[in-house]
Amino acid sequence: MNGALWVELSGDIIIARVRGEPTVELLAECQAQVIQLAGEAGRTRVLYDVLEMHPPHVDVPWSQRALDEKLGDLKLRRAIVVPTAKLAYLARLAFGEGDYRVFYNDIAAAVAWLTQVPAAARQSTVR
Repeated sequence: MNGALWVELSGDIIIARVRGEPTVELLAECQAQVIQLAGEAGRTRVLYDVLEMHPPHVDVPWSQRALDEKLGDLKLRRAIVVPTAKLAYLARLAFGEGDYRVFYNDIAAAVAWLTQVPAAARQSTVR
């Protein structure tokens, strides 16, 4: 089964859903759509729903790091919702040092985390 992709804006969050087995090309298309929506809508919070994704070979999530190196000044806050420890591990490989968090089967918690103001931002506004 090949992978499928849906990227859409829902309120203040960009939602990217990946189903089936992703490829390097599918991840590149996902990144392009996320960046386009981020630019058009001025949104930087992204929910990756991979609950129906099959674990790919390690080179596929590794390619996400190369894509992230091309983000430049765009800073994305990302929540990745996974069904298994294997996909959680692959998500951590994919997003490395970025501003992200992995959630197990809990879209509501992922949305709550995305919509919180990060602690660093709260501290900088308190005087």
